[in-house]
Amino acid sequence: MAWRRAEKMLNDSFFGRFLLTGGACLVLSACTVLGPDYKAPKVPEMTQWQPSTQGISSRTSSQNYDQWWIQLNDPTLTALINEALRKNPDVKIAGLRLLESRAQLGIAESLLGPQATIGSGEVITGGQRRDNRYISSTNYGAGFNLGWEIDFWGKFQRGVESADASYFATLAQYDDIQVLMAAQVAQIYVSIRTLEARLDITRSNAKIQRRSLEITEKLFLSGNSAELDVQQAKTQYLSTLSSIPQLETSLRQSQNALSVLLARKPGPLPEMATNTGELPQGNLSLVSELPADLLRRRPDVRVAERQLAAQSALIGVAEAELYPSISLIGSVGISGRNGGSNSLSWAAGPTFSWNLLDQGRLGNQVLVQDARFLQLHERYRDAVFQAAREVDDAATAYANGKDEIELLTQTGEAANRSLDIANTQYREGMADFQRVLDSQRALFNQQERLVNSRGALMRDLITLYKALGGGWEKGRQRPLVDKETDAHLRERDDWIPLLDAPLPAATDLKEGKQQ
Repeated sequence: MAWRRAEKMLNDSFFGRFLLTGGACLVLSACTVLGPDYKAPKVPEMTQWQPSTQGISSRTSSQNYDQWWIQLNDPTLTALINEALRKNPDVKIAGLRLLESRAQLGIAESLLGPQATIGSGEVITGGQRRDNRYISSTNYGAGFNLGWEIDFWGKFQRGVESADASYFATLAQYDDIQVLMAAQVAQIYVSIRTLEARLDITRSNAKIQRRSLEITEKLFLSGNSAELDVQQAKTQYLSTLSSIPQLETSLRQSQNALSVLLARKPGPLPEMATNTGELPQGNLSLVSELPADLLRRRPDVRVAERQLAAQSALIGVAEAELYPSISLIGSVGISGRNGGSNSLSWAAGPTFSWNLLDQGRLGNQVLVQDARFLQLHERYRDAVFQAAREVDDAATAYANGKDEIELLTQTGEAANRSLDIANTQYREGMADFQRVLDSQRALFNQQERLVNSRGALMRDLITLYKALGGGWEKGRQRPLVDKETDAHLRERDDWIPLLDAPLPAATDLKEGKQQ
């Protein structure tokens, strides 16, 4: 009966007044949100900008832009990039950071409700001996305390805005690592194929030079040639051989670098054992978007913009500290003793606190947050300018690289023909051996320049795709963590909603509050 009376008293008095007071405060809290309302920054200098694409014959196609590496027509490269996007540690860390950011957003949202709810209870049994009798008793009690700082000035609302913008900045960083990883794997892959081709060229030229050495040695022994021809041929042959160890070292180091990106042990990759020295082939395929829109799609630019939005909200959080904090507190408790009476106690009401003597510190804190906002604004502008520069640099390099290859191809054909003529004239006694040596060196140099330029052209194409910000879209459809990590996290129920929540669609870059 005592418990029922206590419950009735609680319902009639405490909760009625609690809800009345809380409702009044909630009405007031909906009125004021301090701090500036964020507006997306603009960079007017870039309004009329166009990248340098003169000399680039491009076909407009957005179908595979989100997987531009497919257009390099190399299935091995495509498979390696897809593997890196699943297994690379940096990609996994980016996914875990995104989960962490989701949890941080949940913390910020929780502050919109009661911030302190504490329940306590006790059951204590004791006794004493009196007049040769043992007397025992049991005391019990239960209490509940509630503290709720009402968001009268919008401090917590701004905190949610900041956390939400930080979440989408982390999401953009997750996108950015997808772009960087795909480009890095492709760049190293092209470097490996280029080194393989250079080794083939070097070994091929070494065979030619060895044949020349054998010819000069026979002519010298027969008295038809001077020793100088032999030593010159030997010098050139050994010089070519001496470049092979350095190329093999660079090749192995590049293979190790690619293996580490794939989270494998260092060493050559079995998938690359065939088609050695064959470079990927592809042409530029641009998406049908305006240059300014392309820059906004770049993940690093979106990171800078969302960080700016997060900082804007922190100005409002700092301004709210200048004003009184209004809280609603309440407590209810019941205590009793077996065989005795029970008692109920409660208290409820609003409170406020105001740091009147800290206005200098709090006012300057607002200035600190404002100064940081202006710094991030300039960082955003710089990110846009740097992005435009990368696009223009890569486009220029790609266009000029194609022209260079056309000229080097013709030069190589001429050098090969020159060597044939020099060998014929030398055998017929119409030219000295120096002309043969010069022709061999010219052919070797032109072949190396051509394969290096072809490799550079593919790397410039990869850099251009990276500068355009392509390659992150499919990452929005992949799980944030691998199967093992997912299973480990799901052992704790609190992780399940964060793991199951889908990422925003890649087609919608107007990212704001998470649904």
